[in-house]
Amino acid sequence: MGDVIVVINAGSSSLKFTLYEERGETLGVLADGQVEGLFTEPRFKARDENGNVLAERTWPPGTQLGQEGAVEAVFSWCGSETCAADRVRAVGHRVVHGGSRYTRPVVVNREILTDLETFVPLAPLHQPHNLAAIRNIGRRFPGVPQVACFDTSFHAAIPPIAQAFALPRKFAEQGVRRYGFHGLSYEYIASVLPGIDPDAAKGRTVVAHLGNGASLCAMRGLKSEACTLGFTAVEGLMMGTRCGSLDPGVMLYFMDEFGMNARDLESLIYKESGLLGVSGISSDMRTLLESKDPRAAEAIDLFVYRIIRELGSLAAALGGLDALVFTAGIGENAVPIRGRICRSASWLGLELDANANEAGGPRISVADSRVRAWVVPTDEERMIALHTQRLLPNGRNPTAPGGADLS
Repeated sequence: MGDVIVVINAGSSSLKFTLYEERGETLGVLADGQVEGLFTEPRFKARDENGNVLAERTWPPGTQLGQEGAVEAVFSWCGSETCAADRVRAVGHRVVHGGSRYTRPVVVNREILTDLETFVPLAPLHQPHNLAAIRNIGRRFPGVPQVACFDTSFHAAIPPIAQAFALPRKFAEQGVRRYGFHGLSYEYIASVLPGIDPDAAKGRTVVAHLGNGASLCAMRGLKSEACTLGFTAVEGLMMGTRCGSLDPGVMLYFMDEFGMNARDLESLIYKESGLLGVSGISSDMRTLLESKDPRAAEAIDLFVYRIIRELGSLAAALGGLDALVFTAGIGENAVPIRGRICRSASWLGLELDANANEAGGPRISVADSRVRAWVVPTDEERMIALHTQRLLPNGRNPTAPGGADLS
């Protein structure tokens, strides 16, 4: 049996994990799963690589399991059921914000972890939980290296003009610029696109990462040229609970007329807006698509409209478009959303194949469409595992950087 690389994606109310076994030159999935409802009604589930349930566990309603309890649940199960603790070679993490300093994955040490804390105000919905998982695992496995993989890294090469805000220069010098996010997803799509559409890989492609968090990325030759997400993970498209781009004057109005402070505004734009705020029903696109409530239809209409507007903007930035790729939960599964976007993009030269779209692709444009459209499942976890594997020395090295107590 090979060594194991554990991939962790820690959020505010859940912790997702995947176990990869090193099998020669390849990585095979041993298991994946999640712990959900960390502060309400915790639920643990693990599956094998074929989707078969390996284990389930629930806790009483009201249990405050938290991130530390979730880490304990995952690694207790891993050690007893799937892999011995001494098989865990490293742990890779999704960390949303790396700022301007961290443009590639790093093995975490105490100094780096402290540095990453400074980016919490830029990603308050994600960064604290990403880092809490690293600290918790550091306490449990002080000899195991941990690798931070950043959602901002893929966009590090965006041209300066596309990074800039029209603000006084002193703020740009202090790091106030567009960073872009969902980079691990975009990096994965870039890694497989040459095998799917070689011409698009060489040319101009917009990738639509549409899920609870949503964004578009313009790529030229597989490199990021622009992203709808910017300084924080709230700009750009309408999302599950995030508002997307907003006239900053609205914020000033809320402060003056309703007495809202920074924390009120943070909660509003990150947690109370988007599909949830507009519909008043749910942040889940599946629920809204099934609903007969006109507010659900209005939320969907706005979601699609914002994507269409931004798609036109990115096509203009690229000077044309060769391919559109849909990925992530909504992009991979919501047939009506893909159909509406593609039909609205007909002016770009995209002609939808409705039957292929219903079937889920992978190609959902007609054979002679000037702009090709694809559905490509993303795999951020595998990207993290590969980065983690590449940063480790050959063989075991329990004293490698990051193999220390990070608490």
